[in-house]
Amino acid sequence: MLTPEVLRTHLVGARLAGTVATSREESLRSYRLFAARDPRVLLGIDPEGPWKQRELLELMADRCGVSADSRRTFGQDVIDPLRTVAALDAFADRLADAARRGAPVLLGTGHPHRLLGFYAALADALSAAGCAVLTPAQGRCVDITTRFGLRTYNLDYVRGVALVRAPEAERPGCEPGAHTHSPLPVRIALAAAAEAGGPLPELVIGDHGWVCGAGQLGFEAIGPADTDDPAPFVGQAEGHVSVVVPLDDGVRSDYYLPLTRYVLNRACLSQ
Repeated sequence: MLTPEVLRTHLVGARLAGTVATSREESLRSYRLFAARDPRVLLGIDPEGPWKQRELLELMADRCGVSADSRRTFGQDVIDPLRTVAALDAFADRLADAARRGAPVLLGTGHPHRLLGFYAALADALSAAGCAVLTPAQGRCVDITTRFGLRTYNLDYVRGVALVRAPEAERPGCEPGAHTHSPLPVRIALAAAAEAGGPLPELVIGDHGWVCGAGQLGFEAIGPADTDDPAPFVGQAEGHVSVVVPLDDGVRSDYYLPLTRYVLNRACLSQ
């Protein structure tokens, strides 16, 4: 059994928490853009409050443990591992509840190169517990605005986890997929599920636009977020997102394995 103490040691050692790779400059830039309502950082959240930069910094200090000092403008950001473990506990509790109810679930990621294995293990465990792992709109085209202009991707599923791929990607299933912050894929997936007559997910698990886009539409949504992604934390503060786990979302994929074991053990879903 992986104890909270051992997990905290791993979080800091792997730089999932503690001093992380995300820079203070990146985080503050995201807070400025969010305050200006830039859609690139809203991730599908439609904020109800004003959320000026100072308020966002205070929120992120409370939820992540970053420095609340606005005069600190450079260096590496910090995530409090105690907050990460507490959020993982809450995350696991939502998984356990979905498993007890046999609730249909939808999983998706904008970080397939890093987090696909984490979500796939959750999908396997929830499926084994009797939950339907939904795969609506597979193969559907999604037009996403990127820094390179409008790009068309295809919605695909790998081991029950949704992601988007460039159409020219060879042999779907072998290439991990594209990085995206867009909420469009989850909106298209949810619309397709509704058009087909259901079932609709009772829990959406994901990051970036997946967790924010689903939460904004009224679906229970949980997932991880880094210090430069204030949108999920704003969504949580305003009651649209159920659980947000503060952690670095860009480390090596195998560094997330202890987190997978921890949440599945706590949720009594270990196989």
